[in-house]
Amino acid sequence: MSAGIFALVLLAALLHAVWNALVKGGSDKSAAMMAVVIGQGVAGLLVLPFAPAPDLASLPYMILGMLLHIGYQVFLVAAYRIGDLTQVYPIARGASPVIVTAVSVLLLGVAFSAQELIAVAMIAGGIASMSLARGTAGLVQGKAALLALVTGAFIASYSMSDGLGARLAGTALGYYAWVSILNTVGFAALGGLLRPGLVTAGLRQVKSLVIGGGASFVAYALVVHAFTLAPIALVTALRETSVVFALGIGVLFLGERLTPIKVIATLATVAGAALLRMAHL
Repeated sequence: MSAGIFALVLLAALLHAVWNALVKGGSDKSAAMMAVVIGQGVAGLLVLPFAPAPDLASLPYMILGMLLHIGYQVFLVAAYRIGDLTQVYPIARGASPVIVTAVSVLLLGVAFSAQELIAVAMIAGGIASMSLARGTAGLVQGKAALLALVTGAFIASYSMSDGLGARLAGTALGYYAWVSILNTVGFAALGGLLRPGLVTAGLRQVKSLVIGGGASFVAYALVVHAFTLAPIALVTALRETSVVFALGIGVLFLGERLTPIKVIATLATVAGAALLRMAHL
């Protein structure tokens, strides 16, 4: 991975933590997520005329990506309703490289080095420790941790799907522009069905729509671009350094408790991700 791609993925990590903080900090988290998703779709429409058309071979991956992103967004909102940003975010993001590794070993027959396995163990240990963290009310948030783990499974799935799809498309920007538009249509349809008026409520959340939607689109567009130039597992692991930004935002701006478990677990997750990256250098 070149220094330029490394820097782009770190920027994506920061932007990703920012829009997650907007959703978590909103009084109506479903409306805030709807606003972010609508903002993504608007950004996709704006860049579509300037992006190359993706190869039709990537169409099945676009549809699969839409479904996986919707699942991710639904479970993320559910986790944020009952859990702290500083707990939910590290678990969801840290679970992704662990799941990718497990799928590679169990289903694809990929062999890993000792350094890679140690890195995965560090990430898994960080996740397990974070599940014991107590929220702002001093309660163990086991249900939030479980929802965050499911969210992490969706992250791992759409990362692999979009990485392969963007390579087939021949254009990272064109591919993700279409995925973001499809995601907006699908999420708005589901949201409107489950809760009439949710789309309108999302449109009223201007900050989340403009800042959150813009940050989300740019963040993942950078990641999809990196997927086409570097190994997907490497990019996924590096992207999870966003847990550091989320920890700072949660404590400084959302008033969440900074506990020793959160600090140690977050550092273990980041250290594992860093070690996993070095294993691929």
